[in-house]
Amino acid sequence: MSNENNNEPNLTAGIDPRGVVRLTLNRPAVRNAFDDNLIANLIETLEEVVNTPEARVIVLDAAGKHFSAGGDLNWMRRMGQMDEAANRADAEKLAKLMVMLDQCPKPVIGLIQGACYGGAVGLASCCDMVIAADNARFCLSEVKIGLLPATISPFVARAIGTRQSRRYMLSAEVIPAEKALDIGLVHEVVAEDELRSTADTLIAQLLQNSPAAIAATKDLLKGIAGQVPGTAEVTDYTIDCIAKIRASEEGREGLSAFLEKRSPSWIQASGDEQDA
Repeated sequence: MSNENNNEPNLTAGIDPRGVVRLTLNRPAVRNAFDDNLIANLIETLEEVVNTPEARVIVLDAAGKHFSAGGDLNWMRRMGQMDEAANRADAEKLAKLMVMLDQCPKPVIGLIQGACYGGAVGLASCCDMVIAADNARFCLSEVKIGLLPATISPFVARAIGTRQSRRYMLSAEVIPAEKALDIGLVHEVVAEDELRSTADTLIAQLLQNSPAAIAATKDLLKGIAGQVPGTAEVTDYTIDCIAKIRASEEGREGLSAFLEKRSPSWIQASGDEQDA
C-alpha cells in the first residue's frame, strides 16, 4: 500500500502485519485542512483498502496538533469563484468520500485531537468508532461563512440526531470533547497521550471477530435503519441475514471453533502478537 498518492504527501497510508491500516491526514502546517487533492487521495486509498483482503481494521487519524480544521481556505476561495455546475461536481467528490467511508465493510476507528471542524465532523460521523482526546473540539462552522454542512448533514444528523443537529448546525458553537461524548458524536474521551493505547485495545478486540460477520453486521445496521421493528419486511430481512451468515464459510468456521474450543482461523491469521 502506497504511502503517497499523486505524489502529494498530504495523506500517509500503511498496513501492519495484523491487517491494521492507518490512514493519516498529513497537512499539519494547515491544521490538516482538506482540499480536492486530499479528498481524491482518500477516495483512491479507501478503494484500495476495501479491495485488500488482508486489511482488517482502518484507523483514521491526523498528524500534528489537530485532526482537521475543515476545508482548506485556498480551495474554498477557488470554488467560490466557480459556477454552480463546477461546485456541484466538486461537492460530488466530497459526498463520495463520505459514502465510501460510511459504507466501508472494514471497521473504521477515528482518532481525534485538537480541532475537528466543518467537513471533518462529517468524517468523524462516518467512522464506526470515534475516540477523542480531551482537548478535542468540534464545530459545524459552515453557517459562519454563509455556507451549510450539506454533504455531511445526513451522517452528522444520524450520529447526533436532528434535535442536536438543529442547535449545532445553526449556532456554529464549538463543542468540547465531553459534550461531543454526551450527544453521541464520539464514543470515548481520553487524555491525548492515551489515544493510541486506547485504539490498540479496541483493535485487539476487533481482530477477535469474524471479518465477514463484521461486514455483514454493518450491512444489517444499514438495512434496518429507520425501519419499524416487527414488520414482515424487517423480520424477513433479518431472517435472511442470519441464514446467510450461518451457511457461510466463516459462519461455519466460527461455530466449529466454538464447539471444538479452539480459536477460529481469522484469529490465527491475524498476527495479534504484532504491535500497531
